Amino acid sequence: MARPKPDLPDAEALRACINAEGRLAVRVTPGARDQSVVIAEGAVQVKVRAPADKGAANEAVIALLAEALDCPPSRLTLLRGATSRQKLFRVED
Repeated sequence: MARPKPDLPDAEALRACINAEGRLAVRVTPGARDQSVVIAEGAVQVKVRAPADKGAANEAVIALLAEALDCPPSRLTLLRGATSRQKLFRVED
């Protein structure tokens, strides 16, 4: 059985969460049942299936955010929070 597509917000709504310096703060839930990106009360919440082991969740978050922003993953850089649920990414134009 194929897995359902992840729940993603509108790319423009997600871009509105990026600050003036091109940074996007997210809260990550690794090991989730379903993958999703949700904007709740001005905060971005990302759920990924990948476990928090050896950077697998970070890679999955980058791939999911890139899909949600409709940009290549190479335009996202993890600035802070490699081992934390709170992460800060730089999104290049």
